[in-house]
Amino acid sequence: MDDVPVEQHAHWDAVYERKPEMFGKSPSASAVHAAKRFRQAGATRVLELGAGHGRDTLFFASEGFRVTALDYSVTGLHALEATAAQAGLDDLIETREHDVRAPLPLPDGSVDAVYAHLLLCMALSTEEIARLVEEVGRVLVPGGAFVYTVRNTSDAHYGVGIDHGDSIFETQGYAVHFFDPALVDALAVGWNLEDVEPDEEGPLPRRIWRVTQTTPAM
Repeated sequence: MDDVPVEQHAHWDAVYERKPEMFGKSPSASAVHAAKRFRQAGATRVLELGAGHGRDTLFFASEGFRVTALDYSVTGLHALEATAAQAGLDDLIETREHDVRAPLPLPDGSVDAVYAHLLLCMALSTEEIARLVEEVGRVLVPGGAFVYTVRNTSDAHYGVGIDHGDSIFETQGYAVHFFDPALVDALAVGWNLEDVEPDEEGPLPRRIWRVTQTTPAM
């Protein structure tokens, strides 16, 4: 699957160019849930991985969080920056082009919470996902919360289309790494796993898990 991430990078740039608001303007249900969880924990600094055109980023900022939004699509980030400026939220949002296969560009313990909606289930190998979760733990403060969503193996697209190995299947140009319970458990080793909630989103519908885990408190 060596060429898949490169192909997906170009694919997502093209998608955001054609459909800058393909996911709509309203925040995802997962972002609304995450904001409540972050607020309860007293978080103010949020890191979002795979922000895309920023519907969830904008929501977090509108709720008063200071957000660092990462994505490897420059096209998506430019759309986010323009919308943030129009909404008067640009002071609360910092965007950075970044490929999550590389170490996160933040210091240790620099954010209170991390959010990733359907980012971990992109065209990333199990090894790359594990390294990313380690990086998330590094940049979080002790007791910091990580809320992420992934498509799971009960999804209708699991096992369909081009099989790239490592539970990654590609349909209509979109490559997805489908999660099973064992992978969720493995990624929570060394963390406090609070809950794994099943949910559905969008057409088909996509079957997802919303996972909440926290770093050990000091």
